[in-house]
Amino acid sequence: MTDKTMRTMQTEVDDHISQFKTGYFSPLAMMARITEETGELAREINHYHGEKQKKTTETEVTVQEELGDLLFTVICMANALEIDLQDAHDHVMHKFKNRDKDRWERKDEAK
Repeated sequence: MTDKTMRTMQTEVDDHISQFKTGYFSPLAMMARITEETGELAREINHYHGEKQKKTTETEVTVQEELGDLLFTVICMANALEIDLQDAHDHVMHKFKNRDKDRWERKDEAK
């Protein structure tokens, strides 16, 4: 397994999608796909960490696989909208580090 930057992953997904005439779906269609993939992830989380057991007829799917499907679809949305996810990540981390810096008790704080 190699370490990849978010930009590398976006390029890899774009290279894959660009080989097809259809290209990226519309943002609305991709939002529906993100919702669908999120539901599939929720189902697997419920099977592995919740009360709902898998039926014996259901195929084995992992949480990792569903997270991968969701990540792929999010990258497709970002690429179609020309959003650099590495920049988006940096922005949100800055926001959380500042806005929420005192929101939770830190591990290193005395009790």
